[in-house]
Amino acid sequence: MDHKPVYLTTNDYDAICQLWEAAGLAFKPNGRDSREAFARQMATGVQAVIGIRHQEELVGVVVATHDSRKGWINRLAVHQKYQRQGIGRRLIEACEEHFQQHDIQIIAALVETENTGSLALFRHEGYYLHDNVVYLTKREHDQV
Repeated sequence: MDHKPVYLTTNDYDAICQLWEAAGLAFKPNGRDSREAFARQMATGVQAVIGIRHQEELVGVVVATHDSRKGWINRLAVHQKYQRQGIGRRLIEACEEHFQQHDIQIIAALVETENTGSLALFRHEGYYLHDNVVYLTKREHDQV
């Protein structure tokens, strides 16, 4: 299988959501992951969605965002049929290349603690866990 990453667009929204669901990744189609929110986020220019296809099927996806100084790797998902084939690693590399093109030298990833597979993948790729960082959030609605 060719692990060539490609930039996805709002036209790929349905395939992205199907992959998130197939990979067991939680998403909120009526909130922050709605079609409208996705399009709005893509229009900002600070979000890139990168995918890998096997033939026509989207089998891996990741969202890369940045604040002009730090890049964030989010929503990494690989279809269960295609895991352990280097797709996750290639998606991380594609994010790193994307951030390098924007001269962003600090890259971080948000991974839920129970996602041991993703934690292991990121650690294998040279990312390390900070003991002194706590993720805090404030939300206006439960749907976001």
